[in-house]
Order: sequence, then structure tokens, then C-alpha cells
Amino acid sequence: MTIAVIGAGPAGLSMALMLARQGRRPVVFERFDQPGPVGAGFMLQPTGLHVLKTLGLTAGIERLGQPITRLFGREARRGRIVLDVHYGALDRSKPSQTSAALGVLRASLFDVLYEACIKEGVTFESSREVTAAQDGLLSGSSGQPLGTFDLIIDASGARSPIARTLPATGLFGGRRDLEWGALWCTVPWPAEDFDRQALEQVYQGAERMIGVLPSGHGRSDPSERATFFWSLKAADYPAWRAQGLEAWKDEVRGLWPRVDRVLANIDDPETLTLARYGHHTLDYPVASRLAVIGDAAHSTSPQLGQGVNMALLDARALATALESGVDLHTALDAYARARRWHLRLYQALSLGFTPFYQDDGRLRPWIRDHVLGKLARLPLADQLLAATVSGLLLDPRD
Repeated sequence: MTIAVIGAGPAGLSMALMLARQGRRPVVFERFDQPGPVGAGFMLQPTGLHVLKTLGLTAGIERLGQPITRLFGREARRGRIVLDVHYGALDRSKPSQTSAALGVLRASLFDVLYEACIKEGVTFESSREVTAAQDGLLSGSSGQPLGTFDLIIDASGARSPIARTLPATGLFGGRRDLEWGALWCTVPWPAEDFDRQALEQVYQGAERMIGVLPSGHGRSDPSERATFFWSLKAADYPAWRAQGLEAWKDEVRGLWPRVDRVLANIDDPETLTLARYGHHTLDYPVASRLAVIGDAAHSTSPQLGQGVNMALLDARALATALESGVDLHTALDAYARARRWHLRLYQALSLGFTPFYQDDGRLRPWIRDHVLGKLARLPLADQLLAATVSGLLLDPRD
């Protein structure tokens, strides 16, 4: 079977590696001149770590990441605790359970996966922007054919032109651009000012959210890093630029004085990258000789931190289906069914929870601060919250 994988992000690299380990020879098409990481630091949840463990890559990524045992958030004005999730609340009696996530730089995960792919002999075709796939025929940006394959796997991200040809009508109306995004950057770890094992956040209503995530270090740079986030509407980005960097820093310090050491490393607006988000879930992520995985198949707000982990789970489910020995049509259907309910649950949870943290109104943040915080202290609520953020509701692991 000849297989093309579109995109050299975590979904594409992990997929190519799994196929190569099965004795196949996938070809990865990447639109950039050289494959490389794109995006902010993120959290590898127990689900994603499980997939990496099946690939024998856990030790490599753990050397570069930072264990995260707690998610902690305060309301800015009164200091009220509105988020306090401990991974230690997970039921350790379950097989392969873990009591921590891992804060990781995207470059670190890319390096580990890319190096493993190279060792397995995966072929990469760079500077190849794929815009269409029809019955195994791959086409480039100017319509030129790039080859015919028995199977094409689209792992090219949320704006995939191929995935957009498939219906996404469920979960409250199909495709939409989300109003809120985030500015982010990677900075030196701010030493004793922050908890080394916690994602810390501060909120003002649902209009302002600041986050600091410990993100480990890179392979060539042993200095510890943190990823800094500032919630912002995409439409407000020009106004943010116009107000000036120092005025914005004053606003951030006013909400969270401890973040001053982080801000000292931001001396140019270009240091901060605007991330835009969208929401969609394909009704059926397969077609004739085509499978769609990762953000191309399902994208949403990053509030629950599941994006990369869902992509790794997709790749694992598809690789397992292809290895089962059944015909291609049956294998693709098995992949779609294996991921259906876990994906839909978390897409719905992300869509429902996001307005409590990114919204113009006053009602949702009031409910978050005065109701949800109290509910979280009820018996067993800590286990439910930990399972939710870990991706372990409807546990998708083998």
C-alpha cells in the first residue's frame, strides 16, 4: 500500500512513524521548505503520553518537558480561587494511570518525532503545498499532480483545504471562526515567582486571561522556558498594537503583579504571536482512499488543552485499524468509529466551557467564580475535573 501523509506536525509525524514501524513506506508532504514546529508550548496529557509510550518515545520527551501536577487559576480583583485541578486526584488503581501531565515546547516534541521518523527511513517531500485529494490523486497549489496513492492521510491542520470538502454539520452548526484567540510567546522560566509544576492563570471576568505554563527546554538549549498567554479577540489585535507595548504591560501588571518578570523579556510586539482558533468536527473523517486526523478533522478552542493529544490518539487509532488486516474501506470505517464518541465528548466540552473563560458578558464569569468553584469542592468532583482535563473521560487508551 502506498501512503501519503500531508503535514509534518505532531499528527503527521506520529502517523508516519507508526506506518513505518508497520513496515510501510509513507511519504510526508510538507508545505514549508524545511519541516519544523509551529505554535506555542502545550500540555501533553496522559492520553498523549500513552501514545508516545507505545512508540517508545516517553523517555526522550520527558527529558525535555516539565511535569505538571496542577492547574490553578485566580480571579484578579479579589484573588478568589476559581480553578484548582490536581492530577493526583486521578484514580491510580487504573492500569497505566499517571498523576501528571507534561509541559512541552512544540520544538521539543517535533525534534523527538522527526528524529524517530528519520531513523525509520520516512521520506519527506518539502515545499509541497497540497490543496486537493480525490480518489488517491494528490494535487498541488497550482493543480499539478503530486502522485497517486492507495491512501492519503490529511494531517495538515485546522485550515486544511482537503478537509473542507467533507461535511462538518454537527455540534451546533459546523465550521466557525472563534471570536477569541490569544497572544503567546516563549520566555525564560521566571524562577521562584511561579510554581514549577503548575499551569497558573489569572482572570478578570472572561475578557482578560493571563497564563504561564512551564514548558521544559529544547534539545540544543538546556535553559528552562515558560509559555506566556494573553487572551485577545482576533479583531482587537490592531487596537492592541496601536495602544503600545508599555501601556499593555501596565494593564497586565495591574491584574497580576507577579508576571512582571515575564514581561521584562518582552521588548517588541513582534515577540508575541497571535493565535486564531476555529471550531469544527467532521461528520465522518474518511472518504474514498482518504483519512483525516488531528486539527484537520476536529478543531476547537484550546481551553481544555486537548489538541495535540487528540491528534496523537487519532494517529494511533488509524494505525491500529490499518494493521488489523481487513480491507481499506473497513479499516477506515473502524478508525472513524473508534474515535467518534471520545472526540465528540471533548469537542462539546470545549465548546461549552470556553465562554466561561473567553466572553464579553458578565453572567458566565459570575457563574464560574461563584458556582462552578463551589461545585468543584464537592465529593468526587476533584476526580471528575482531573479526568476531564486529562482527556480520560471515556478513556481512549488501549
